[in-house]
Amino acid sequence: MMKAKAINSRCGLLAGGNWIIDQVKLIDVYPQAGNLGNILSQSQGTGGGPYNVLLDLAKSGVSFPLYGAGLVGKDALGAQILADCRQHKIDTRALTQTTKAPTSITDVMTERATGRRTFFHGRGANALWDGTGIGFKKSRARIFHLAYLLLLDVLDWPDAEFGTKAARLLAEAQAAGLKTSVDVVSEDSNRFVRVITPALKHVDYCILNEIEAGKTTGFKIRPPGGQLDTVALKHAAGALLQQGVRELVVVHFPEGAFARTRKGDDFWQPSLKLPPKHVAGTAGAGDAFCAGVLYGLHEGWDLQRCLLTGVCIAAASLSDATCTAGVKSLNTSLALARKFGFGPPLDGTD
Repeated sequence: MMKAKAINSRCGLLAGGNWIIDQVKLIDVYPQAGNLGNILSQSQGTGGGPYNVLLDLAKSGVSFPLYGAGLVGKDALGAQILADCRQHKIDTRALTQTTKAPTSITDVMTERATGRRTFFHGRGANALWDGTGIGFKKSRARIFHLAYLLLLDVLDWPDAEFGTKAARLLAEAQAAGLKTSVDVVSEDSNRFVRVITPALKHVDYCILNEIEAGKTTGFKIRPPGGQLDTVALKHAAGALLQQGVRELVVVHFPEGAFARTRKGDDFWQPSLKLPPKHVAGTAGAGDAFCAGVLYGLHEGWDLQRCLLTGVCIAAASLSDATCTAGVKSLNTSLALARKFGFGPPLDGTD
């Protein structure tokens, strides 16, 4: 009884990892090398898993505390991130500044006609963050969310005992009584198995997209330019659980989301049927979905409600070219489902 009470007394979400300022540029065409492309408009926004997830949760109106952890530069952009967090009542005691590197930035080049995005990323201070200073033993948070694996240089390093530094950090969080959650960055590399697999043994909730799930497990979930292979998707989710994920695997994709529990229960949720004019940009939609799922997991909602919340907050984020400016209150996001309805049922739905 004492142990159950201790777990229930925990409250809040602690998110650590990448803190980025995005410079989102709408361009007429992506030029060939040596040629000119015109910038039609530019907007600045949030970037990185913890920053986006915490902002989305704050804007959604959660009642539980939010904590940020990471490293930004001792510069104007770093000060801007800290001020933004304070404005949204996000605790920044574990979000520190350094003079050794600038705040991380990403130039997001979005083609007007296709919506296709190209990223130019400056790793900056994120490359130096090793997770020290979080103080898991003193934390009262219920969940620790780490994002993004593959984009945190020091935490992606090998560790003799745990496989990677990130795996060690997640193990420390679990040992202190927190549930752990991870997200991954999409990259074109062969590092997925080496970097991600060791961490999975210390993860309670693994939330990632279909490309990342496929690269981590070796299943071809979506052939190039093709439709989602729902059988391969289920196999990949099962493989992630076999590799150590303790409770839940959630995979999101443009058509919706799929979840499989450690007990083998499956849940499907189609995305909202959004008109093209609603979609200003897809940057941040994955983090918005993740925020919705974590919201529900923290509050103990059933998984179907968690997935529904995820696709609704993701739909809200799509209304703005930046990652988080489109997200409003949870009721506003949920109202989008009533307004637009859902796409076609996915495999396993009625």
